[in-house]
Amino acid sequence: MAVSAAPPRPRRRRAHYHVYVIELSKDVLLEPRFRRCNPGYVDGKPCVYVGMTGLDPDVRFDKHKAGIQANAYVLKYGLRLLPDLYEGFNPITHDEAVAREIEVGIDLRSAGMGVWQA
Repeated sequence: MAVSAAPPRPRRRRAHYHVYVIELSKDVLLEPRFRRCNPGYVDGKPCVYVGMTGLDPDVRFDKHKAGIQANAYVLKYGLRLLPDLYEGFNPITHDEAVAREIEVGIDLRSAGMGVWQA
């Protein structure tokens, strides 16, 4: 009589993802595609990139600036992280990060900011 193996235990999702926001130089407004994607942009408001990562946001920002899996706008126009806009809800699970990234982008756009999301 064969002994059956125990059923696999379900994997628990680890809350190690982060949503992050990077301030972009106002020069990004010279990019026609960026302007087209932000018709509600209010002059004088910040321009930002909103992303999510399984890394620490500082490490991810450094990778963007080094050209490693970089967003072109962050590579060219990225200035600094804006932790006041994201620290309160990190770390989170992958599924929560996907949803939160979208929510943060919507919230910042409705505040008149120029927003780019990959």
